[in-house]
Amino acid sequence: MDEVILKTEGLSKRFRGFQAVNQLNLDLYKGDIYGFLGLNGAGKTTTIRMLLGLIKPSKGKICFYGKEFLCSRLEILKSVSALVEIPIFYSYLSGFENLKLLASVAGINANKEYLSMILEYCGLASRANDKVKSYSQGMRQRLGIAQALIGQIPVNGAGKKYPSLIILDEPTNGLDPQGIVDMRNLIKKLNKEYQITFLISSHLLSEIELLCNRVGIIKKGSLVAQGLINNLITDSKAGNIKIKVVQLDKALDVINSLDWVKVTGFNKLDNEIIARCDVDKTGELNKQLVNNQVLVTELTSTKKLEEYFISLM
Repeated sequence: MDEVILKTEGLSKRFRGFQAVNQLNLDLYKGDIYGFLGLNGAGKTTTIRMLLGLIKPSKGKICFYGKEFLCSRLEILKSVSALVEIPIFYSYLSGFENLKLLASVAGINANKEYLSMILEYCGLASRANDKVKSYSQGMRQRLGIAQALIGQIPVNGAGKKYPSLIILDEPTNGLDPQGIVDMRNLIKKLNKEYQITFLISSHLLSEIELLCNRVGIIKKGSLVAQGLINNLITDSKAGNIKIKVVQLDKALDVINSLDWVKVTGFNKLDNEIIARCDVDKTGELNKQLVNNQVLVTELTSTKKLEEYFISLM
């Protein structure tokens, strides 16, 4: 049976009259790259702050490695790191000097070789001695990951009591496409080579689909779905349908007359329509078009995390 790294039971947070998080039951297993999804204001960052002990839950329980967080906070946090929102460093110090200072504050005896190894892992070895004020946003994000790795990759080969867990809140914020790919590859590499478990909050659904194996989706503070991405998408009935036809305008009239299909876009140049409906009804949709003398040249169902997410929202 997979080892449970993080489990919450009935986790809730109320700010005066506003219920930010409501009865949240999350499960993370060793080796997961877990995507934590929701619209703006859904409660993702509030949840992360509770997990890290930055704010106190109104009720509920948080357990890491089978131990209740409130009872073993200092012990647990030795194996949990985080990057919450935008990483901030001393701009007048180099990347190496920032890491050395942060390791010292955390009470970690990290020598030059160890910190240099982490910087190299994060693609910053060639800029290790440059001041952070000269770093791009992508480099600062990678330095944030490097900070989170201090102590999570064993120092001088020394073992750790618990497996490492890194929590990342919007780690691709402000990154260009190449920076996003670099961040994805770094997380996958750390997960594979060091068995680090990740909890990642993000708005980039296509990126989460490429990166994560499991997701949890919250809506207005409540968990509405959780599980393996492939299982959730496969089990979902709602999806996008791509239809290619000869008579586009006529096809649009037919589809718009059906109350169980919704056109979400079309391309006149390619005679292509994108619509949403239950995948079980694709046969009926094709029948309706043919019965109305519309020649259908292609009708395919596409299931992606983005469509599944939108159907829940």
